[in-house]
Amino acid sequence: MSSPDDFPYALTRAGVIMTPEPGNAHEVEGVLNPATGHTPDGTLYLLPRLVAAGNVSRVGLARVELTDGVPVGVTRDGVVLEPEREWEAGANNAGVEDPRVTFIPSLGLHVMTYVAFGPLGPRTAVAVSDDLREWQRLGPVTFEYDDALGVDLGLYHNKDTVFFPEPVTAPDGTLCLAVLHRPVWELGEVRPGEGNRPPATVPDPRPSIWIAFIPLDAVLADRRELARWRGNRFLAGPEYPFEELKIGAGPAPIRVPEGWLLLHHGVTGVIVNSMAQQQNVNYGAGAMILDGDEPWRVIDRTDAPLLAAETEDERSGIVPNVVFPTAIEDIDGRLFVFYGMADSKIGVAKLERREKTAS
Repeated sequence: MSSPDDFPYALTRAGVIMTPEPGNAHEVEGVLNPATGHTPDGTLYLLPRLVAAGNVSRVGLARVELTDGVPVGVTRDGVVLEPEREWEAGANNAGVEDPRVTFIPSLGLHVMTYVAFGPLGPRTAVAVSDDLREWQRLGPVTFEYDDALGVDLGLYHNKDTVFFPEPVTAPDGTLCLAVLHRPVWELGEVRPGEGNRPPATVPDPRPSIWIAFIPLDAVLADRRELARWRGNRFLAGPEYPFEELKIGAGPAPIRVPEGWLLLHHGVTGVIVNSMAQQQNVNYGAGAMILDGDEPWRVIDRTDAPLLAAETEDERSGIVPNVVFPTAIEDIDGRLFVFYGMADSKIGVAKLERREKTAS
């Protein structure tokens, strides 16, 4: 494993690009954790999480403004997803939260995973679009049962989900789409008295990154298969101090010479009721390299954050001390990471390959 100074990639802040708009009721509790994508004409857009009073979230659309190829701001272009279905809203909560969008060329579609904050708490859902504006909901994700694993993943809350951009060969040799997810084993928040119920087969009871697979042929025959995840297996759990409480996937993994580069978040502090907005946590952005042929294998990872909550925008907000990466875009040959800042604003950082120094 690598220290941030030895890891082959580095993050450098490039600024704040979106803050809540005064007088906009959809944004009074923050703009954060965006997805990104290009429309058919090549225009780059953010799909930010917009939070209204009462922690009610929507997914917006905002054109990214560039100066000399660097994102510097946005122009808002409305709302593309609202908590309109019964599984996206409970009696006292509602939201479509934390979208991740991956364009998958083999499908010709943008595939969005998002958190539907419904009657039983947070569940992963999937929607698809060919233009970023009109989204077809495919519904909440279901998980194929595997008796060898001995766990019904459908019982548990799940967040931090994102698709790989290209098919991979699954462990069983099938050409599949791969997706990362993060189950949470605490059932007491849904059914009091059940408590934390991690399966006996899980190597770490803390919230960790899992990987699932969906046969490409099945998706090409019926896009609804994108919401039916098979072959679920543990990928990586917390290992280092900045991940003491939990980890979760960030943007869609990208191909690099070493394999797949995955940015993730690690969390320390104290969590009180995981469905509430936290005040005593610290989120930092780490990274992993997954094997290029077997992406369920971690071959390198950082032992400390590449980016931690250090600026005032990252340290002060609705949830203090949060750096939460959710999207990566190539802009004129340079990579930029978009991330949530203290659950209140959206920042951007340059993702660059670290030059090796001669020993």
